[in-house]
Amino acid sequence: MEHILIIGIGFLAQVLFFIRIIAQWFKSEKEGEVLSPVIFWQISLVASILMLTYGILRHDFAIVVGQLLVYMIYIRNLQLKNAWKSMHWLSRILAITVPLGYVFWLISSGNFSSMLKNEDVSAFWLVWGTLAQIVFISRFFYQWIFSEKEKDSVFPLGFWVISILGSSMIFTYSIPRLDPVLFASHGFGIFVYTRNILLHYGRKSLFTRLEQMPVINKIVGKVSDKIK
Repeated sequence: MEHILIIGIGFLAQVLFFIRIIAQWFKSEKEGEVLSPVIFWQISLVASILMLTYGILRHDFAIVVGQLLVYMIYIRNLQLKNAWKSMHWLSRILAITVPLGYVFWLISSGNFSSMLKNEDVSAFWLVWGTLAQIVFISRFFYQWIFSEKEKDSVFPLGFWVISILGSSMIFTYSIPRLDPVLFASHGFGIFVYTRNILLHYGRKSLFTRLEQMPVINKIVGKVSDKIK
């Protein structure tokens, strides 16, 4: 029962990560250019806390390090979008205190160091998994630096290229770890990353075909308008 609960937390986190990338892709396809909607970063905060919880319960050093490294970048992008202060004050407090509480508990309890001695993960896969997470989350450091220069939250081309590389590495890591959460979450993502690269180079949106179907096109437009 406990194992099912842990897996459930992980899948919930990945469902939210999946929703955020779908929202970003959907909005970008509709507008015909790569966009950085506010909801992408808001969902990222919630999903990251859940994924951090999953990593701790799974004693997975790679997942924990990956989520801790990238978390504050989500908040910074909300600030660049002028959306951080508009969030409810309680949600902002929780967004900051929960990860900090996890870090304090991991260090004080010795659980952080014990993850490095997890007998279920060989030294090779521990290094590979950690490297995969670092590569995957480095896309957000690249995106953050680029956004700071632009004074706005944007997704540069390099973000999607790094996404494909990191996602492929994590996929291979999930196989020996027998991790259904990681295995299931890095398939469709590669398709979305590729679509954003094509949109960056001016390829037509997939939604242009809907112009001949006014009813569906109207629904797509309304959904896109709801994504801020």
